[in-house]
Amino acid sequence: MAGTRKSVPNDPDRRERILDGTLDVVADVGVHATTHRRIAEAAGVPLGSLTYHFDGLHDILASAFARLSETMSVTYADIVASAASPADAEAAVVDLICGPVYAEPREMVLIFEMYAYANHNPAVAETTRRWLLRSRESLMMHFPEPVARALDVLIEGWPMHRTFERTPLDRALVAQTVHALVAGGGDGARTEAVRAPRRSA
Repeated sequence: MAGTRKSVPNDPDRRERILDGTLDVVADVGVHATTHRRIAEAAGVPLGSLTYHFDGLHDILASAFARLSETMSVTYADIVASAASPADAEAAVVDLICGPVYAEPREMVLIFEMYAYANHNPAVAETTRRWLLRSRESLMMHFPEPVARALDVLIEGWPMHRTFERTPLDRALVAQTVHALVAGGGDGARTEAVRAPRRSA
């Protein structure tokens, strides 16, 4: 039939390869030095295919960071969901902070780049906001909302310190801190948050 060959893509995974290639380039040289040509070379695709699948470099970067956040959110949720007890849930948080499954060095570089780029790209800012909300929702499978918020800050912040200090985290210290935060929040933290009176504007 006429047109049948054109309706079937010759390279159905090309778009995903472009996004993966984009993340490789960003991890290597940063957003500021990312170009169409570098992405095409990293993805192993013709330069013209980038403009076929995306509306410019900003669209490619936004889509690549959305792919990153989705992948890491799934890993995050899977680690938390695997906990079968309160102790397991605390251990899962420690694993998220200390690794090695989550927030590896390459991922941390990409997170830094995404956060910086979010200041200048509304789509990436929204991706980042949704990522934070999904992380919090995952933690709320086991912890009250105020505790989940605080734990997520630890999960985000402590690996950043590890990256810049270039030293492994003290797993025992992380575990003690997580336990203290959970014990201090307790089941009553959610109740207190609900009961707290709203301040008038």
